[in-house]
Amino acid sequence: MTPSGIDLNLGATLPAVFLALATTVLLLVDVFLPKERRHLTAWLAMGCIGVTFLLTLFTFNLQTTALSEMFIADNFTGFLNLIVLVSAAITILIGIDYMNRTGSARGEFWSLLLLSTSGVMFMASANDLVVVFVALELLSIPLYVMAAFRSNNPKSEESGMKYFILGAFASAFFVYGAALVYGATGTTNLSEIVTAVAGITASGGASLTYLVVGAGLIIVALGFKVAVVPFHMWTPDVYEGAPTPVTAFMSVGAKIGGFAALLRVLVTALPALVAGQSPDPVWMNTVMIIAALTMIVGNFVAVSQTNLKRMLAYSSIAHAGYILMAVAAAGNPLQADGAAQAALVYLLAYTFTNLGAFAVVSAIEKDDGTGTELTDLIGFARSKPLLAAMMVVFMFSLTGIPLTAGFTGKWFIFQSVIDAGLFPLAVVGVLTSVVSAYYYVRVIVNMYLTDGEGDPAAGATRYVNWAIYISFAGTLVLGLFPILASNLTQAVTLVALR
Repeated sequence: MTPSGIDLNLGATLPAVFLALATTVLLLVDVFLPKERRHLTAWLAMGCIGVTFLLTLFTFNLQTTALSEMFIADNFTGFLNLIVLVSAAITILIGIDYMNRTGSARGEFWSLLLLSTSGVMFMASANDLVVVFVALELLSIPLYVMAAFRSNNPKSEESGMKYFILGAFASAFFVYGAALVYGATGTTNLSEIVTAVAGITASGGASLTYLVVGAGLIIVALGFKVAVVPFHMWTPDVYEGAPTPVTAFMSVGAKIGGFAALLRVLVTALPALVAGQSPDPVWMNTVMIIAALTMIVGNFVAVSQTNLKRMLAYSSIAHAGYILMAVAAAGNPLQADGAAQAALVYLLAYTFTNLGAFAVVSAIEKDDGTGTELTDLIGFARSKPLLAAMMVVFMFSLTGIPLTAGFTGKWFIFQSVIDAGLFPLAVVGVLTSVVSAYYYVRVIVNMYLTDGEGDPAAGATRYVNWAIYISFAGTLVLGLFPILASNLTQAVTLVALR
């Protein structure tokens, strides 16, 4: 039966659909631009992001479904859309001059970035496992290409190949998991799955086994995307080899999409997946264990890193563990919405902080990809005092020092975990945060307390500086005025709309 206009409800899908279509148009426009005007493609991409941002604001407070209930538009979708659009805009600022000076400037790069961004937006709004899979590929495939975009750098090609091969395995896990969930429930729609799961858990049998295995495989697939232990092995090599603007976007964009899907699938569709007499869903303990291992491995291995991009890669793994704490807390039905709100605040804080840190790395990186060792920061406070001061704030924020965005994010996360009664997980989170202070403070020591002339930061061009200033402002504002984040997320709920 042909769906009606009411079933399609295209107005609710406008931000994501517009960006996907605009990306296609941008790709064609770039082909016809004269070579001397190809630099305009980046600014056209920025314009597409600006229009999409406005469309997202207009649809922010919707609570409805679209595309025959396969797409959901709510505050959760709107908030994540705003975060990923901001991250894409900052990435463009980091990348404009970087791609030129490294000899990698090609117009299709910006189209790939927008395609990946639209993939994140579709993942945030997915109300069906099929949409989650399509959005996952729309997010991932452009990133595989972008990771290998510096064709004159063997490390970049290696990172793209590693990411592609392991990403293909992750996609296979997701498809198999979704097939098992479909076999058990007879549907791929999240709103219908939650109803079917209640009956399956009551009756037990083979369907419950299929459902549990399917949920496990989906966690594996999305765990790869957000880089949690033990699915993190690709992260340091890919982060180090990929162009720094790509690494910056990958570190936040992929996490936004992956955690959006995890929260949608686990909290919206599988909250009633229980076994035995326990009131908690069967995935809750698994997520707790993965979160604890991720925080431990990420922080302890980061201590031994000497390359900034690899250190930030393991830092990114550790922060995935902190966000995963909120996913575990969301397994408590009384705390599901609060935990989801905490995850969103953390993602916003992490976006500004991490993009700012990578923008500083881009500023000191040489044209041949070198210059990203920790020793390259020695004396940086002497050569670039303003950038060094902002890098201090980014490191403090990643540690979770008060008056920074990172502290606000961790406050919300730990509060949700404690409210859910997961005290051992909270203890692991606090202790690993203390460990993280060592390698973040080491960056500050190199910049301020070690004698050296300091890097001239040839990559600190006007647009890179803008990216750093915007990230710095976001990090401080969220730290000084945490009520802004809580007000933006207080209406967020994770419910199955029909």
